[in-house]
Amino acid sequence: MQIAKENEYLPKSRSEHVDAIQKSITFLVFANSGIVHNEYYQQPFFRELIHYIEERCRSLGYSLIFSTVSLDKDDSEIAALVEETRSQGIILLGTNLSRMRVASIAQRLLLPLVVLDNCYESLPFHFVGINNMMGAYQAGVHLCDLGHQHIGYIASDDRIHNFEERKRGFAFSLQERGIVLEEECIFSVAPTILTSQEALKHQFETYLSSGRKLPSAFFCECDYIAISALKTLSEMGFKVPEDVSVVGFDNITEARIVTPELTTIHVDKERLAIQAVDVLIQDIEQDNAVRTKIAVDTQLIERRSTRTIN
Repeated sequence: MQIAKENEYLPKSRSEHVDAIQKSITFLVFANSGIVHNEYYQQPFFRELIHYIEERCRSLGYSLIFSTVSLDKDDSEIAALVEETRSQGIILLGTNLSRMRVASIAQRLLLPLVVLDNCYESLPFHFVGINNMMGAYQAGVHLCDLGHQHIGYIASDDRIHNFEERKRGFAFSLQERGIVLEEECIFSVAPTILTSQEALKHQFETYLSSGRKLPSAFFCECDYIAISALKTLSEMGFKVPEDVSVVGFDNITEARIVTPELTTIHVDKERLAIQAVDVLIQDIEQDNAVRTKIAVDTQLIERRSTRTIN
C-alpha cells in the first residue's frame, strides 16, 4: 500500500468495482468426461482456444471467469455455482456434451449463453462450432487426389458429436469417388495420447496377420491420434509418408514439430473464439431473441506426412 501511494496509484471507487463484477463472462467446462479431462486447458487445442477467448473478452472490456465442474453434478447445483460468479453470460464448452445434456444445462442457466465447439441444430441456443464435415471431406479429397485407393480411418474410442461429423464427411468424400471405407480398415484409439499406443499396434498387427496389406493412407479424427499413429507406425518399421500417408485434424502446434511434419485440417481457433465472444456479448447487451448457429470452415494444410502414390 505504501509503494502504491508513493507511485500515485489510487484505489478504485465502489462503482468501478461493481462495473468490474458486472462485466464478466463465465467459461463453463464439464471436465473428466470423454476427451475433456480435468487438465483440459493443457491440451493444445483448448489451450489455444482459451487464449483467444481471453484476448477477445479483454479487448471488449470483459473479464473471463473459469468454472470447471464434474459432469455428474446435478444441473441445479451447476446453476447455483454459476450464479455465484455474478457474470453476465456463459460460454459453455460443448465438446464432450450430448444433445440432452446441453439442453438440460442451458435451460437451467438463466443467463445469455453460447455453446462452443459443438452444434445441435434442433436446440434453440447459440452455437459456434467447427465445420467438421467439411474438414474431413477436404482430407478425403486430398488423399484421393494423391492417388490413394486403399484408405484407412483411425477413430477416437471416445465418441463425440464432432467426431461423428468428421466420419460422415470423410466417408462422403470417398463415396463420391467410388471408394469404400471398409470396416476392417477402421481402427480406434485413445484421443488424448501423443505417444505410440500398444492398442493401435495390436490392431495393426492383427490386421496384418490375416494376410492383408496395410492401407496406403490413414485419416485420423484429431492431431493427437495422428501423431500417436506416426509414432506407432515408426515403431513397427513403417515409414511415413513413403509407406503410409497420414492426415490429422485440428492443426495444433505439435503438428508442425513432429517428424515428419503433419498434413492436417486447420481449425481457426481465433475465429471460433471471436465468434463465440461476440455472439454472447451482443446477446448480453442487446437481448436478442433470435438464436444463431455458426460453423467455421476449415482449411487443408499440406505438409510432409502425405505423398502421391504411384
